[in-house]
Amino acid sequence: MAFINIPNFKISGISAAIPPKLLDNSELNLLGSKEEINKFIEVTSIKQRYVVDKSGITSADLCEAAAKELLIESNTSTESVEVLIFVTQTPDYLLPSTAIILQDRLGLSKDCIAIQISLGCSGWVYGLSTLLTYLSCMNAKLGILLVGDTVTMTKSPLDKSTFPLFGDAGTATLVEWKEGEIGFQFHLGNDGFGHKSIIIEDGGYRNPVSQESFQMREREPGIFRNNLQSHLNGQDVFIFGITKAPFSIKSLMNHFNLTEEEIDYLILHQANKMMNDKIAKKVGFEGKKVPYSLHQYGNTSSASIPLTMVSQISELHHSRKRHIACGFGVGLSWGSVYFETENLIIPEIIQLN
Repeated sequence: MAFINIPNFKISGISAAIPPKLLDNSELNLLGSKEEINKFIEVTSIKQRYVVDKSGITSADLCEAAAKELLIESNTSTESVEVLIFVTQTPDYLLPSTAIILQDRLGLSKDCIAIQISLGCSGWVYGLSTLLTYLSCMNAKLGILLVGDTVTMTKSPLDKSTFPLFGDAGTATLVEWKEGEIGFQFHLGNDGFGHKSIIIEDGGYRNPVSQESFQMREREPGIFRNNLQSHLNGQDVFIFGITKAPFSIKSLMNHFNLTEEEIDYLILHQANKMMNDKIAKKVGFEGKKVPYSLHQYGNTSSASIPLTMVSQISELHHSRKRHIACGFGVGLSWGSVYFETENLIIPEIIQLN
C-alpha cells in the first residue's frame, strides 16, 4: 500500500485563475433538445465553464497569474521558494519543461528545483506529495505547487460525451515548513491497465502525428473526434471512479485512524455530481461536508480540488479545518490526502483578459 506521512508542513495559501470566455451549457445545441440539456445539467451539475478558446492562454499562463498573486498577497520573497512542481497535461511545449520556464517567469532563484509532472484528475494530490517529499528530504522551508490544465483544447467541440463537461483553470498552492504541524497523510495508487479509458491516441511517439490524425470520425451517434482529441469511455470511468475513490478514502482513513466525524470537508475531484454523490455516500460524507464547484467551472481536471476550496469554502480564511481530498481519473490513477488548514491566504480568483 502506498501510504505516506509527512509531518511539520502546512498549506499557507491557495490561489486560482480562470480564462476569459464563459460557456453556458444551457445554450449548447450539441446536447440536443431543451429536455436533454436540462437532463445533462441535472445529472452533472455543470451549468457553465470558463474556457481558453482561441485566446492563446495556456495552463502556464493561468498558473503564473495565480502564483504571482499568491506570492504578493502572502508577502513571500521569490528567492525563498526552494521547490516548484508544475502538474499539467497541457504544457507549453513538448520540450523544454514548462516548469523550468515558470521558474524564470516567476523570478524564482536558479537554485529552485523545478519539476513537471504529467497527470490529470489526481494531479493536485500527487503534486502535493511530490512537493512535500522534496521539501522534507532537502530540509527546505518553502515550495509552490502549480496545478492546471487548458483541457478544453484537447476536446472535440462535436463530442457530446466530453466537450460539455470540461473547463480550464490554473492554481497555485504555497506550502511551508512549520514545526509541530500535523502535516499530510497520503494514500496513492495507479492502474495502467485502464490507460485507454481516457486517452489521446496520436501525437506522442507511440503514434506520431500523421495526416490521418486530423480526420474527424463519428465514433458513436453525437460523438465526432479525431485522434488528436481525447477519448473518454464514460462507463469505464464511472465504474472506476465509484470504486477506486471510495477505496482510497477508506484506506487513508483506516490507516491513519481518521473518522468521518472529525473531518470538516471531503473535497473530491469535480468529475460530475452523480458520480461524486455516489462516492461521498459510500464513505459516509454528505451535505455541506462535500463542496461542489461543478456548477460554476465544470470539470477542471487537476485544478478542480484547489479551485473548489478557494471558491466554495469561505472558512478557510480564518478557522482551523480538517480535510480529506481525493483525485481520480486519467492514468488510471487515484490519490487521497488528509491535511488541516488555518488562516489561509486566498486571493480573489483572477480572470485573465
